Amino acid sequence: MSCPRFRVVLEVIVSTASAPKGPASYFPSIEKKYGRPVSEWFEVIRSSPLDRHMDLVAWLKSEYGLGHGHANALVAAVRAEDGR
Repeated sequence: MSCPRFRVVLEVIVSTASAPKGPASYFPSIEKKYGRPVSEWFEVIRSSPLDRHMDLVAWLKSEYGLGHGHANALVAAVRAEDGR
């Protein structure tokens, strides 16, 4: 006999255990909403002459129409990847 409650709890544990954490958790929705792969956004950020985190976030918001959370996640990921 199977217990439906146990199955639901187990599915939640399994799905959250493999879910991305931190800035990467935004990546699927960023790609879906703006129609560009995250790797392309990384190139855009790296090609900017700006260096400060919040300057880059403001630039992505004004030039590309990104929401604050999405812009912040992308900048944080690039900076972490680049060791800054």
